[in-house]
Amino acid sequence: MFSEADVKLLQDILRSDLLRAVGETLYMTFLPTLFAFLIGLPLGVLLVTGEEGGIHPLPKWLMKAVNIVINLLRSIPFLILVLVVLPLTRFLVGTTVGYRAMTVSLAIAAFPFVARLVETSVREVDQGVVEAATAMGASPFQIVCKVLIPEARPSLISNFVVALITIFGYNAMSGVLGGGGIGAIAVNYGYYRSRPLVMYAMVILMIVLVQVFQSVGNALARRSDRRIR
Repeated sequence: MFSEADVKLLQDILRSDLLRAVGETLYMTFLPTLFAFLIGLPLGVLLVTGEEGGIHPLPKWLMKAVNIVINLLRSIPFLILVLVVLPLTRFLVGTTVGYRAMTVSLAIAAFPFVARLVETSVREVDQGVVEAATAMGASPFQIVCKVLIPEARPSLISNFVVALITIFGYNAMSGVLGGGGIGAIAVNYGYYRSRPLVMYAMVILMIVLVQVFQSVGNALARRSDRRIR
C-alpha cells in the first residue's frame, strides 16, 4: 500500500525529528493555554460579576465594550489572525516563524474563547450559595475567590481541557505557516512531498495526544467535584 520511500522517510522522522516535534507541539499547546487562562479567567468572571444584577455591577458601556471586543476577536479566523498580529509577534519574540512565534497568535486567539468558557462555568454556580455568602457580609472579591471559582472548579477544569484541545488543533494548522511541531511534519513531509504514510502517522499521533489530554482532564474534573464524593 505504501512505497519503500514512504516507510524509510517515516522511519527517519521517527528517529530524528519526532521528539523535537512533539516537544514543540506541547510547548505551543500548554503555554498559550496558560496565557489564555491568565487573561480569560478574570475576563470571564468579570462578564458575570460586572453585569446588571451581578455582585459588583460595572457601567453598562464598559461591559458592552468588553463583550464587543471578545466577540470581535472570536470571529476572526485563526489563519487571518496570525497574519494580523505579525507585527506584535515580531516585537515580542523577534521573529514571525517557528513554534515560539506561533505561541503569540495562539494565546491571542484563545483568550476570548476561554473567557466565554469561564463565563459559562461561573454561571453554572448555584445562586443560592452566592446569596448566602452575600448575606454573611462577604465582599465581591471574597465571593469570587472563595465561592464562585471553587464551586465552578470541575467545570473550569473541563473547559480548560476543551481550550487545550482547541489550541492543539490550532497549532496543528499553524504548520502551514511555519509554526513547527507535528503539524509542520504532516504538512511539509506528508502533504507537500505526497507521502501519505507520514501524514497519516502524524494524524494518528495527534489523535492519541488528544485522547490523553481528554482522559487526564476528565479524571481531574471528577476528583475536584465534591458532589460525587
